[in-house]
Amino acid sequence: MAKTAVKESTPTKTSTKSVGKPKATALSIESVVETIHAKLVALELAPALQADIAWCLGSYRHDGNPVGLYEMASQALTILKAEQAKKTKGITAKLISDIEKTLASFK
Repeated sequence: MAKTAVKESTPTKTSTKSVGKPKATALSIESVVETIHAKLVALELAPALQADIAWCLGSYRHDGNPVGLYEMASQALTILKAEQAKKTKGITAKLISDIEKTLASFK
């Protein structure tokens, strides 16, 4: 007896884009500080600041108060600008610009 192939129908893909949602143009302080933390860890810069940033991220996720994140971003900006002046690889003008824009939105 021969087996016949049974063709199963596959569901068609539908678009997951939402029509009425506005795009977020401003960077969130949380994402900027996460980027700063990753960059400091990758370049092995300011271990004390890395620890403070990690603590502030946890605190922000717990209570939603971003003041500590803005303070840490400000401190990191000084360090990253100094490293950029030394031409440390990996510290881009876009990173510095993103941090400055985010800090300017807080003031």
